[in-house]
Amino acid sequence: MAILSVRNLSKFFIYDSIFKDVNFHIEEGEKIGLIGHNGSGKTTLLNVLSGETDYDSGEIFYQKDAKPSYLKQYTKISSDKTIIEECLTIFQDVFDMEKDIRNLEIEISKITEESPQSEKLLEQYSKLSEKYIELDGHSINSRVRGVIKGLGFSENEFHKTVNDLSGGQKSRVNLAKLLLSNPDFMFLDEPTNHLDIKSISWLEGYLRDYKGTFMVVSHDRFFLDNVVNRIFLLENQELFTYYGNYTQFSKLRAKDLEVRKRQYENQQKEIEREKKIIDRFLSVGREKAIRQGQSRLKQLEKLETIDPIKINKTASIRFKTNIKPGNDIFIGENLSKSFGDHLVFTNINFKCFKGDRIGIIGENGVGKSTLFKILSGRIPSFKGELKIGTNVQIGYFDQEMSHLNNENTIIEEIWDSYPKLTHFEIRSYLAKMMFIGDDILKEIKFLSGGEKARVSILKLMLSDSNVLLMDEPTNHLDIDSKEILEKALKDYEGTVISISHDRYFLNNYANKIWEMEKDSINEFLGDYNYYVQKKEELEASPEEIKEMTMTERRAIQKEEREKIREERKKRQELEKLEAKISDLEMEIEELDMTMANPEIAVDYEKILELSMKRDSVSQELENLYDDWMLLS
Repeated sequence: MAILSVRNLSKFFIYDSIFKDVNFHIEEGEKIGLIGHNGSGKTTLLNVLSGETDYDSGEIFYQKDAKPSYLKQYTKISSDKTIIEECLTIFQDVFDMEKDIRNLEIEISKITEESPQSEKLLEQYSKLSEKYIELDGHSINSRVRGVIKGLGFSENEFHKTVNDLSGGQKSRVNLAKLLLSNPDFMFLDEPTNHLDIKSISWLEGYLRDYKGTFMVVSHDRFFLDNVVNRIFLLENQELFTYYGNYTQFSKLRAKDLEVRKRQYENQQKEIEREKKIIDRFLSVGREKAIRQGQSRLKQLEKLETIDPIKINKTASIRFKTNIKPGNDIFIGENLSKSFGDHLVFTNINFKCFKGDRIGIIGENGVGKSTLFKILSGRIPSFKGELKIGTNVQIGYFDQEMSHLNNENTIIEEIWDSYPKLTHFEIRSYLAKMMFIGDDILKEIKFLSGGEKARVSILKLMLSDSNVLLMDEPTNHLDIDSKEILEKALKDYEGTVISISHDRYFLNNYANKIWEMEKDSINEFLGDYNYYVQKKEELEASPEEIKEMTMTERRAIQKEEREKIREERKKRQELEKLEAKISDLEMEIEELDMTMANPEIAVDYEKILELSMKRDSVSQELENLYDDWMLLS
């Protein structure tokens, strides 16, 4: 049964449509992931569906008695209560019920069974007690503690005052309150933004077990894979729906686009061919030919044309190096760092080699960003020994993007860092990152998080560094931009170390995972999925994680090189296929032009020969399209 139905829903901003004629039904228990590039209108759609914002036309129908709740991406909360007290306010009606039950117990204890009030009081007591049990009132405290602990608060933080929390911590309190309220329908806007991997995994489990319906906006593909069973894509003011999780959607979408592209191209070729035939008939000058031409023209005008696929602008990212470093990049021995009396980490050891693609994970506060600042030279004082290899040139992506000058315009920011570049060169580079026209004159302080990230990535691209340190590089990027960044890092010949809680990103680029703790770095020679598998094995039969021998390390590196060679071979095969496809498409075009020639058109044997040739080439082209789909 549909819990929410939407018909021809439209929302405009001044003269531009944000979305237009959107239609969908959501059944009870469905779990929807709403995706789209930054600025596509996802949050606006949530605001409209939740009643926060008006819409311009269309209809929204909720199932009777359905009560939707909404977690906004940016929600202010002000409270003098502690975290646990604030979360308990959700259950005030249950606490009032418990108080009424206690009062009834006192009243009942004061009267005899023969009292005229006895039956009435016992009936009230029975009804309230049943309702209290139905609402699971006895478990409220343990449920609240479980949720706030699951969202990353330690027990000694439970009694912190809400007003003393950071913005990210307040967002977690709001999320906890929403989950505890257990609504019929939840709208969640980027709920994983302020969570570490452990907390995100807990939230995934919670949402998988959740019996209600939800729609979640998220750029976290791993999260979407684990919790949703349907994807809504908001793109070019239209809403497209696909059944399955993100990975399933990604495959279906690629096939869908390829089919639509081929349908459009084939129709355009057919239209061009028909136009040439019509022109030929009309130019003959004979009445019968003219009538045929006019008849075909009317049929062509009635044809329902297929719209071309609208391609969203995407950034063009490519990292390159100038100098090759030695084999050893970083070697840390017994590294420790404190700020005053606060110990960040102690006696950690690690080795990073040329060509490594390392993903660093760990709970918030273990010192991941501090380690990066030590490696990049931004924090010069520490205990222990850090060896940096020969010819190592470090490029650093700062999570806070504090290296950007807020008073600069975008073009000034690039020019300050690379003064030898010409005005034309800078504008060309900025265009690759989707900054065109007057965009380049925007001041840094007025940019969105995604725009600042693109400026930072461009500065990194221009540095030609052979080692990239990237602190949460995907935080402000939409899914399309993340995938472009991942491909750029795969093609990059240098060394990459990235702090990230984006598990999909870690799976796509990392060949090593460093699990950072306060007193150690545990190395896993694989991607994030490999790390999870090994952790489960270690927990099932605990044993000490041993240091890799040089022989084992070389074997792993050889395997990684083999994977890279296979990927290159696959790309080369794709390029050959695409070249062959292009040749056959051109051959079909030439055959069509030949058949449209008035002199050939009267030679039926020749036309038959050419038609058979065209059918043969078309079949070969279809086979190549299938091969291309399999490889890509």
